[in-house]
Amino acid sequence: MITAWWTALSVSMKILWGITITASLIFVIQTVMTFIGADADTDFDFDSVDGGGTDGFDGHSGMNLYTFRNLVNFFLGFGWTAILVKDKVGSTIWTIIISVAVGVLLVVLVMYMFKWLNGMQQSGTINVYKSAVGCQGTCYLAIPAERSGEGKVQITINNSVREYDALTDGDAIRTGTPVKVVEVINENTLLVEELTSLII
Repeated sequence: MITAWWTALSVSMKILWGITITASLIFVIQTVMTFIGADADTDFDFDSVDGGGTDGFDGHSGMNLYTFRNLVNFFLGFGWTAILVKDKVGSTIWTIIISVAVGVLLVVLVMYMFKWLNGMQQSGTINVYKSAVGCQGTCYLAIPAERSGEGKVQITINNSVREYDALTDGDAIRTGTPVKVVEVINENTLLVEELTSLII
């Protein structure tokens, strides 16, 4: 039955179906690889061929126009649209115009979807050097006195609770004691002091 259907197609429709099915299969594979985190380096950046820059966007962020992913997305939108509207529109010119428009629209939508996802990922990353000093939290693993050892604290940074190793220059800080960050030692370690309440 499938063989009879394929044989009945014109050459142009066979080419169109071939492109559409191929693009669909690649799209499914790319989507699966994206969700399992395996496609970080599988996109081809055509700007790199001539040494051109990407103006701050790379293929992984989805905002570089000249990528293999966008080429697949274009043919996916173009192919399925052409197949669906060919008999309804009647005019070959209008079929091509509508199909190209849908293909371009799909490329733009996917590009901005990746930009949005990339922005969400970046917003979840806190620059501890810029944000931590002055923040308050709680000691939940006792901190030895005078930097003789590390404890742990939970600090609220940008409305998000984060856990860090902690040192102190003063007396030992017990578990449950409110603390304040006075210095960032490194990305994982903070220098804190006990936060005392001011009683008037």
